[in-house]
Amino acid sequence: MPQPLPLSPRFLFILLGALAGLTPLAVDMYLPAIPAIARDLATSIDGAQLTISAFLGGFAIGQLFYGPLADSYGRKPVILAGLTMFAIASVGCAMADSLPELLAYRMLQAAGGAAGSVVVNALLRDLFEKDAFSRAMSFVILVMTLAPLVAPVIGGYISAHSDWRVIFWLLVGISLLVCVVMQWKIQETLKPEHRQPLKLGQILKNYWSVLSHRGAMGYVLCGSLSSSGMFAFISASPYVYIEYFKVPTEHYGWLFGLNILLMMLVTFVNSRLVKGVGAERMLQYGLLMLPCAGALLIYNAWSQTGGLWGIVIPVVLFVGHISLVGANAMTGLMGHFPQSAGTASALAGTLRFGIGAVVGILVNLDPPQSPLPMAIAIAGCGFGSAISYWLLTGKRSAVP
Repeated sequence: MPQPLPLSPRFLFILLGALAGLTPLAVDMYLPAIPAIARDLATSIDGAQLTISAFLGGFAIGQLFYGPLADSYGRKPVILAGLTMFAIASVGCAMADSLPELLAYRMLQAAGGAAGSVVVNALLRDLFEKDAFSRAMSFVILVMTLAPLVAPVIGGYISAHSDWRVIFWLLVGISLLVCVVMQWKIQETLKPEHRQPLKLGQILKNYWSVLSHRGAMGYVLCGSLSSSGMFAFISASPYVYIEYFKVPTEHYGWLFGLNILLMMLVTFVNSRLVKGVGAERMLQYGLLMLPCAGALLIYNAWSQTGGLWGIVIPVVLFVGHISLVGANAMTGLMGHFPQSAGTASALAGTLRFGIGAVVGILVNLDPPQSPLPMAIAIAGCGFGSAISYWLLTGKRSAVP
């Protein structure tokens, strides 16, 4: 049974959205500064872009540890420990003098930020069930998407008018503020009788229970692959927009923000419709949109149709509908594992960011000469997301 809410729903969603928003802030705020980072650290743009994959890799690995810890010791101490690590690593990023040093601190920063992603899902599962969980998750995502909306704009202006290191000092301040408010306002939501023993055998058993569940893995993979399409865009877009299409650095954030505006609109619509329509049908709507947007993107990139806007529009359609897949896929997954929500969330997050890191590396493996490699990666993730859902969950289409 879900627990009574520890504070007002509105404040809870805002606070959890701020916690979850640290990750997109850490990823998106410094994207416009990648050329400046490359120059300052005497490396190539490809080398500087590896800091994105390093972050995603650290985030993926970190979640594997936080899931069992959150199921054993509770949600709150894991949140506070992760935020502290994030703040310390952000100081290291701000003071890094070489690319290897920045890569190491970015991985540590991501490992700290991973706590928030795992615990937000698990904490909401403690408080809400089924479609109510999807609706609550939509509200949290709606708040969280403010971060990637404003982050590239802020990062663009900082990198254009100041030092890129200011971006990381800003992340230090934001993470410490969230940590203080979490300590002050959030109560523990995991009941003692629901805590899992922190034993290696039990941890492996819990992870295997998710990996071996065909239907659950359908939800995990469709959510992971849809997000990986966004990570392909994040990794390649600084080159495609700034270098290939010659978009000014301070304008990059505005183009990036178009994706987030549609994502916010789609998330809001999901929060309103999911109670009546159901999470499964909303998920299937999203899984129809991703391959369509991906196919249009490949065509425009290959034929050079529409120039910059021929790339921007299908990317916006793709990224904007990722939240429709993510929130509702997580609802389907959590329905299978109510007693080990932290572990299930951790595995889903690990695969999401692990696959995203690999896709990010592959899309930048060779110096790109056009937007086509990015388009192929994004479309491949969209088709893979839909195929994995239909093959593994065995669900029939609920979309008319």
